[in-house]
Amino acid sequence: MALQFIHDIKGNTTGVFIPIEEWQDLKTKYTDLQKEEAENTAELAPWQKQVIDDRLNDYYNNQEDVSDFDKTLDDVEKNL
Repeated sequence: MALQFIHDIKGNTTGVFIPIEEWQDLKTKYTDLQKEEAENTAELAPWQKQVIDDRLNDYYNNQEDVSDFDKTLDDVEKNL
């Protein structure tokens, strides 16, 4: 199994990344994983979906009003 360990800034292991193919195999082998995954899947509330839809529509309809993230971050850092 090709696991990748995730570490915080101090080098402490904080998580594990499992490639999706291997995760699918594990869920097939251990059906409780599939059940637990279904139980822990969170659904967005309708109002949250609406906020996302509104923001995406605003972005697509007003792309000239969008700033480049990296340039904006550089500008903020220059003013600190």
